[in-house]
Amino acid sequence: MDLNDAFYFVQVVEKGGFSAASRALNIPKSRLSRRVKQLEDDLGVRLLQRTSRIVTTTEIGEEYYRHAQDALTRFEIAETAVRRKTNNIEGSVTVSCSVGMAQFALDQILPRFLQDNPRVTVVQQASNQMEDLVRRGIDVAIRGHMDTLPDSSLIQVRLARVEWHLFCSPAYHDNLDRSDEPAALTNHPALVLGRPRETHQWLLADCDGQTASVPCEVRLASDDMTTLKRAAALSLGIVALPSYVCRPEVEAGSLVRILPSWTAGRPQISLLMPSQRGLLPVFEAFLDFLKKELPAVLAGNAMESR
Repeated sequence: MDLNDAFYFVQVVEKGGFSAASRALNIPKSRLSRRVKQLEDDLGVRLLQRTSRIVTTTEIGEEYYRHAQDALTRFEIAETAVRRKTNNIEGSVTVSCSVGMAQFALDQILPRFLQDNPRVTVVQQASNQMEDLVRRGIDVAIRGHMDTLPDSSLIQVRLARVEWHLFCSPAYHDNLDRSDEPAALTNHPALVLGRPRETHQWLLADCDGQTASVPCEVRLASDDMTTLKRAAALSLGIVALPSYVCRPEVEAGSLVRILPSWTAGRPQISLLMPSQRGLLPVFEAFLDFLKKELPAVLAGNAMESR
């Protein structure tokens, strides 16, 4: 039996069909179909149910998929373990993250990982949409979340807590009520990340556990943090963003923090990955790097170089 046929079969299942697997592998769809058909002939069973729209596994196909996936993973472990022993890790890692995480955190550390591991390729997918890791072929996702993530087959590794603060321009700040009371910001123009709600409000908390809900008027809503920062620097309103995102502007004096005793959220940053990915040395090396370097960036203690 040709092990490549088992590999092709696993890719078709994980990508959700022959067309998606063909695009991911950059090989003709007809070749994939022919090789999976050959695998079925060799085994003497039907592994996939094909219709004009979808491809699904049969009951025995699902069982074969689990075993084949495990076997292929172990072959890769055997190869990459040797490379790691000789400090010659090789392979590709696909990482998914939000646009903000890509622009203001990973940009500071991913180049260094590539310098340290010249035979590793990193494919970064920056999107503010939650992705299906298995079907999209994503090895590790970096996600921020306020609540506990739902139970799933994914491995979850907590990295850090990130504080969100309220920011505005120095000129805007000069005209604010200088009290440290959230109510002083009621109905001020807001620069909002993502889609605005019908009635928008800042949800704040202080170090003593007190909370406050402050209604505001949305002036600009955007998925792009850079746009929001520039609008805030032009005195168009108040913005709530992660502290590490606005650190350069605060240091340069183009933005100032409002209500320093209050935060606008403390989401958890976590790593998510399919269970089998954590076994592979190339992924272990990448995860070890993220766990060591990313919290420092989020806390503002990242080193420019080593």
